[in-house]
Amino acid sequence: MKIKALTTFVATLCATAATAQDKVVFATNWLAQGGHGGFYQALADGTYQKYGLDVEIQMGGPQLNNRPLLQAGKIDFLMAGNLLLSMDNVRNEIPTIVVASYFEKDPQVIIAHKGSYGGWEDLVNAPEILISKDGQFSFWQWMTAEHGFKDESLRPYGYNLAEFLNDKAMVQQGYGTAEPLYAAAAGAEVETYLLADYGWNTYSTTVETRVEMVENIPDLVQRFIDATNIGWYNYLYNDNSAGNAAIIAANPDQTEEKLQGEVAQLKALGIIDTGYQLEAGIGAIDMDRIQAFIDLTVAAGIIKAGEVEAAQVATDRFVNKRVGMDLK
Repeated sequence: MKIKALTTFVATLCATAATAQDKVVFATNWLAQGGHGGFYQALADGTYQKYGLDVEIQMGGPQLNNRPLLQAGKIDFLMAGNLLLSMDNVRNEIPTIVVASYFEKDPQVIIAHKGSYGGWEDLVNAPEILISKDGQFSFWQWMTAEHGFKDESLRPYGYNLAEFLNDKAMVQQGYGTAEPLYAAAAGAEVETYLLADYGWNTYSTTVETRVEMVENIPDLVQRFIDATNIGWYNYLYNDNSAGNAAIIAANPDQTEEKLQGEVAQLKALGIIDTGYQLEAGIGAIDMDRIQAFIDLTVAAGIIKAGEVEAAQVATDRFVNKRVGMDLK
């Protein structure tokens, strides 16, 4: 009886160890949406679990800033909008690093009413251009330095389409998978200019973690990135109903129709699974491109020369392995 009890105890212990999951908290930078689809897909269809991870997705939002939680150790991975805030962490000696990038192009756009201007070059003649405060200190500086836009036309953007819809001459910033679709739903025909197509070469929807995690538990980082890559391929090319259901559960303002429209826009604008990702896989990082974006920000006066090095901002250690490409 004692041997049988011991055998049962050992078997139970082994089974528990075999099914133990590493707890991971991943925080996004906004409310759940189609642009977060691969993460929710990997959670909902069991891919994270298959990789030994118990993942909790913690949403961002208009009143939530998850960024300080990464440094404080309250979260393990953070979705960042683009490389600028990651570069700011380097400048401020905050020990975080980008370990993957899911959008090959930044979805940042400028929109104008169809027929009001003769193309990108003509937008410099717009009497009013609505740009957010964050945009004024980032891509707007590049637009003025590189493309001749003028501060005289700058007006503050309040994340509302009302001004734009009421003025055919108005030009404003937007997110490629949001404002163009919202404007169309309101009956406005718009021209959409993706800044990435004119040289704004930052990565977007990146994933940051703490440097100590890269150094001390690289296996966990690798498993999270591999599972997320698979989640993105499944979300884009296979049955994404589980991912969409998880998004809608987190953010009831979303609908299946909205999410499918957003995915179609991601593909139409070439934001994901394009460029270098076609060669190296979704999540890929080209370190030369990181340096090229640093050089762009220096030339535009956004940062000073010598403040940031590419190897401090990102690492390609966990990506460029073509994980999940067979699922297309």
